[in-house]
Amino acid sequence: MMIRWFLCIGAVLTSFQSWSQADNALTIEECYSLAKQNYPLAKQKELIAKSKDYNLSNAAKGYLPQAGIYGSATLQSDVTQIPVKIPGMTIEAPGKDQYKVYGEITQTVWDWGAINQQKKLLETNSEVDNQKLDVELYKLKERINQLFFGILLLDAQMNLAGLLISDLQSAIKKTEAAVSNGIALPSSADALRAELLKAEQKAIELKYAKSGFSEMLGMFINRPMDDKTILVKPEIKLPKIDISRPEISLLESQKKIFDAQAKLLNAKNLPRIGIFVQGGYGRPALNMLNNEWDAYYIGGIRFSWPLTGFYTLRREKELLNINRSFLDVQKENFLFNTNLLLKQQNTEITKLEELIIKDEEIVQLRTGIKNTSSAQLENGTITVNDYIREVNAEDMAKQNLLLHRIQLIMAQYNYGVIAGD
Repeated sequence: MMIRWFLCIGAVLTSFQSWSQADNALTIEECYSLAKQNYPLAKQKELIAKSKDYNLSNAAKGYLPQAGIYGSATLQSDVTQIPVKIPGMTIEAPGKDQYKVYGEITQTVWDWGAINQQKKLLETNSEVDNQKLDVELYKLKERINQLFFGILLLDAQMNLAGLLISDLQSAIKKTEAAVSNGIALPSSADALRAELLKAEQKAIELKYAKSGFSEMLGMFINRPMDDKTILVKPEIKLPKIDISRPEISLLESQKKIFDAQAKLLNAKNLPRIGIFVQGGYGRPALNMLNNEWDAYYIGGIRFSWPLTGFYTLRREKELLNINRSFLDVQKENFLFNTNLLLKQQNTEITKLEELIIKDEEIVQLRTGIKNTSSAQLENGTITVNDYIREVNAEDMAKQNLLLHRIQLIMAQYNYGVIAGD
């Protein structure tokens, strides 16, 4: 019964430890997402959305009746008169000073989709603003890669430093025993202690370097990073073939702006039909022969066709086509430079893969040599300096292997960032 109780407690503790580690684990994809959410520039997303809503609301009000109040006071050189004299009747000519105050309400009936095209242009502008923001936020991936893989490398180097310290401590114990037995000189143990201090210094440097990297990564993802935080080592990533960078989407969205502008130009240069109602007070009113102040109203249908827009319509369309061509050239240039970077990165990946094969062979040989020299040191057949040289050679070989492995994964992820993965 007691054994079952202890087994249950052990299972619970193991599960709790697993949950705790899972809570503190961070993948590079999570870092990408958190950095994008918490970067100050991301707040512009909400502002762009609000600006779009306000602009569309304002544009839609073009369908509502438009009202205005107008007035005029004029002095003219002549007025309308009746040249015929009628006996017993005097018809006064209106005054040369005339006054008018009126209000007018107009309602667009048909504008060939000008307002609708204006709304589409505003939506496209908002899309472009979002794409520009996405381009800036995408650049965070490269910085996250540097910090994330930098921490992984420092972690691994700290583990290697710990192994080196353990080897040196073991060698010191063996040498101290040899000194006690009169087989080795005291200076031999001192040489090992000096080497141990150097290894401990290196471990301290690595510790604080990791702390600095962790603080910077924590600021990007808005999450505290401590010794309990575990960065999950990414799996080896297969290179992506096609390019799907946000810069390409931005260029395509910018071309849509010119398409929307071309349609809006056509719509603005077509006839418009509307109805209007005008009411006012003036002297004279509608009866030009009545020189008294009077109220009046007018209602009807209004037709307008601004022909002056045709003067520049063809040139404006040509300018839009030129701007489209500029974007095509920019896209072509971007794809050329991106493909160039991908080829360079692919060469780097191939180089690192070949280096790792050689590193593994070197580490195997250096470990064997170091183990042999450890036994020789214990038997007094080699000097401490010889042993230190072999220990450092093995440590350097392991560090090269470690560095190249981390560099390989980072190069593969950088390849993905360049391609737009």
